[in-house]
Amino acid sequence: MPSDAVLYQAAALCLTYPDDDLIARLPLLREAAPQLRAFTDHAAVTPLRELAAHYVRVFGRGNRHSLYLSRWHDGDPRRVGMCLVRFQEVYHRHGLEFSGEEPPDFLPAVLECTARTGDTGLLTEYRDGLERLRTRLTGYGTPYAGVLDAVCAALPTATPEPRG
Repeated sequence: MPSDAVLYQAAALCLTYPDDDLIARLPLLREAAPQLRAFTDHAAVTPLRELAAHYVRVFGRGNRHSLYLSRWHDGDPRRVGMCLVRFQEVYHRHGLEFSGEEPPDFLPAVLECTARTGDTGLLTEYRDGLERLRTRLTGYGTPYAGVLDAVCAALPTATPEPRG
């Protein structure tokens, strides 16, 4: 069974816009993270152009499958900025610089940070949103649902707060 870090890194790659680099890495991803096999098998037999078009249909602007975690957690657009600062603080605390190509709450970036640091804090904090995204992707019938299934299954279970 691969480590969770490998799974999180592989999931990050699967959830980014598909390109030739992803296609070249599919055999390695398939081997390193068998939990993602449904997605990697699908991506391996789907022409890149079709894969990219599907990604845009699933994750493009204005849809109900956002990969930006603050949109799942908060919902109040006025507080999104505060959420983004929190993500940046976590990256900084671990000595990671955020490139700025995407906002810091972009799920593939959070997964990569988790893989590098072992800190599942952001993922567990946004677990409800991840579960809602997983449910919507499953209902949509996309192979990306399997990626979220694996990520959610790997997250530590929440421990109930002691009652005083």
